[in-house]
Amino acid sequence: MTSLKTYVAELHLHTVVSPCAAVEMIPPLIVQAALERRINLIAVTDHNTTANVVAVQEAAAGTDLAVLPGMELQTREEVHLLCLFDTLTQMNTWQAYVEARMPPLENNIEYFGEQFVVDKTGEFIRREKQLLLTSAKISLSEAANEVNRLGGLAVPAHVNRSAFSLLANLGFVPPDIPFAALEISRHLTPNQAREKFPQLKNFTLIQNGDVHHLHEFLGASRFQLAAPTIAELKLALANQAGRSVAVHPTN
Repeated sequence: MTSLKTYVAELHLHTVVSPCAAVEMIPPLIVQAALERRINLIAVTDHNTTANVVAVQEAAAGTDLAVLPGMELQTREEVHLLCLFDTLTQMNTWQAYVEARMPPLENNIEYFGEQFVVDKTGEFIRREKQLLLTSAKISLSEAANEVNRLGGLAVPAHVNRSAFSLLANLGFVPPDIPFAALEISRHLTPNQAREKFPQLKNFTLIQNGDVHHLHEFLGASRFQLAAPTIAELKLALANQAGRSVAVHPTN
């Protein structure tokens, strides 16, 4: 019988390359904050970039914290989509796909904020010049299909929010895109979300902190997995093979 382990997850967090993230969101402090909250699975999901994923993975090396490569894509419809992967090869292929479809706009530091690429200690490497807070020329359907083709997991982010979400921008969950789960924000419970938005009733819901500051780690989604992999997450989201996910209230 396969042995399962509880993974307390935070699958939506930003580093200092996201201009909306606090300057404290550097790899060693991210790892420290997660471990202090007994979170043992995170995904790094910066806006339209994976530039700081490896740095966080290197900062977590030798600890009990598993770090999945990821991105929060802004689609053509201005819907935010969490794109999670197992390997750096998958991640790099996805990054190249997104980069080729980004509008040629340079970041305005004074208006949007800094976009810092850093090393595992949080030391400055370079500024990301591409404007990240914008939509890629990729539709929601195209993005989900490409992420799935690469072996990743695509989850619409904070679907209950009034901006950059499925329900705000589309008004419904597209029936032709087989999402394994939908993410809700920290501001309501799954039951409250299903009551307020009846179209969510038949979907598996997860909850993350959408972490832009160290105090925003939530750790509300608890997975029973054999390993911290995309395949195992998909089993848990489908409640198959003994794998499961539950959203727990947090303090």
